[in-house]
Amino acid sequence: MDVLQRIEQALEAAITKGMGDDSPPLLQQAVRHAVLLPASRVRPRLCLAVAMACGDDVPAVTDAAAVSLELLHCASLVHDDLPCFDDADTRRGQPSVHRAYGERLAVLAGDGLIVLAFENLAWQTLRHPERLAPLLMIVGRAVGLKDGIVAGQAWECEDRVDLGEYHRQKTAALFAAATEAGAAAAGRNPAEWRTLGANLGEAYQVADDLRDVAGDADEIGKPVGQDATHDRPSAVAELGADGALDRLVGLIVEAVDSIPSCPGAEKLQALVVGEMQRLLPPPMGEDFMRRLAAARAL
Repeated sequence: MDVLQRIEQALEAAITKGMGDDSPPLLQQAVRHAVLLPASRVRPRLCLAVAMACGDDVPAVTDAAAVSLELLHCASLVHDDLPCFDDADTRRGQPSVHRAYGERLAVLAGDGLIVLAFENLAWQTLRHPERLAPLLMIVGRAVGLKDGIVAGQAWECEDRVDLGEYHRQKTAALFAAATEAGAAAAGRNPAEWRTLGANLGEAYQVADDLRDVAGDADEIGKPVGQDATHDRPSAVAELGADGALDRLVGLIVEAVDSIPSCPGAEKLQALVVGEMQRLLPPPMGEDFMRRLAAARAL
């Protein structure tokens, strides 16, 4: 079974178990719409890649960690698309949840996915309870009020914002959790893997800022120009496109260099670099690869 198939099956199993047969039908539809549309699944893929590099001795726990992170990510997208934030019409090339099912069901679906993420961790660690507490701490911190995506989203409500802090909380926190959770799920020290995820997550946000000004809405599956429209903090607004691309290269170099020595290091490096190239519009992706090669040669 390939990694994406493994993730999709685990997502389907978690939603089926969490919703049962008696949940309100429209809520079931909204939740499935939020989670099961085709997506890159970069966070759970990263979690699984780290776990496999660390031995992946209990795959069910690894799957639970990966799925819980993706459920939380999907919940954040549902809420981010609401009229009170981005008021986005589309997500992943389809109508956003609030456009398809209304604001009330979108709020409930997002809230329910947050709860399901933690339920899923508890269900899948019953035979390995010693791994639950570290995973709960890692995942909880990544979405929390202090350093997680809730705090990151809240910075958009402030008049003055530190761009680095905003990126670290809104996006990097969940990536750092993905690498830490992969290690913790495999019974390894998560702290050794945090730098990889934190740098990759910040890089992902910089790439997303670049896509927002240079991407095509049909290709990326969501509206572009949102940072300017909503006057949000942006690497492009602060550094310019050229400076943002240099920043992206620096973050990826740091991410790759931080990967601990392990049998799967080369595959992880390829995943990190390939994901960044995939995110960027083609001409910019090619420029990124040239700059990255030059930086790595130094």
